[in-house]
Amino acid sequence: MKWFLLVASVLAFPCFGERVLQVEVIQEQRELYKRDHYLYELLEKALHAGGIDAALKPVKVHPHQQRALMMLAQGEADVHWSMTSPERELLAIAVKVPLFRGYIGKRALLIHADQQARFRDIASLEELKKFVAVQGHDWPDTKILSANNLPVRPQVNYDAMFSLIARKKVDYFPRSFIEVHAELRQFAQFNLAIAQNVYIEYPAAFYFFVNKEKPQLAKAIEAGLGKLEKSGEFKALFDKYFAEELANLPTEKAHVIHLENPFLNNEEG
Repeated sequence: MKWFLLVASVLAFPCFGERVLQVEVIQEQRELYKRDHYLYELLEKALHAGGIDAALKPVKVHPHQQRALMMLAQGEADVHWSMTSPERELLAIAVKVPLFRGYIGKRALLIHADQQARFRDIASLEELKKFVAVQGHDWPDTKILSANNLPVRPQVNYDAMFSLIARKKVDYFPRSFIEVHAELRQFAQFNLAIAQNVYIEYPAAFYFFVNKEKPQLAKAIEAGLGKLEKSGEFKALFDKYFAEELANLPTEKAHVIHLENPFLNNEEG
């Protein structure tokens, strides 16, 4: 992939006080999804548009969201991407440009394939409260579900969450519209499916986060994203990766259950 190359043009960058050849980006040690490739390409384009002709160097980390943010806080990497929360914005600089254009808060319900009938008539938050969700123990989503009084079982191991659905130990796994198809393909052995008649939605924002010691890098990324939005390249890139998959989700006739997100500022998302 282009973003793995460590060759870059040399340029002066005042934040670092020296010439910069690469930007270290946290990469979780798991299979990369379409979502990941999109974010790498978007970051590369934003850096270029923001005046930094730099290559991206992956810094491997175990799939653990809070650990990745701590790496930024400790200066072990330059950039990561994550759903935002007040705690995460204390650890690193949040570049407050939503990267998934509002879709990160739209959540398909991943269920066991033979459970469609159980979810067919769910049309309200009260009805959904009868079911148990699974989420990552350190994910902002877990707090959002709990704040809406939805039963949720936190888990540390990412793969185990899909296994819990397969073994019917929990009822559903909310997954964003932009990642659920890739996960269905990856975990095809578990006989999972998307609930066709219901999904949940809440205000959410997914940002680039930058090491606090490199504010100029954050400003360059923000400026670059602004230029990409103005030129239409931002939306074109998003559509290239996700338009087809978003067209194959239960959005028109399905019941939408709206959740509150008390952890997101009004100006975000």
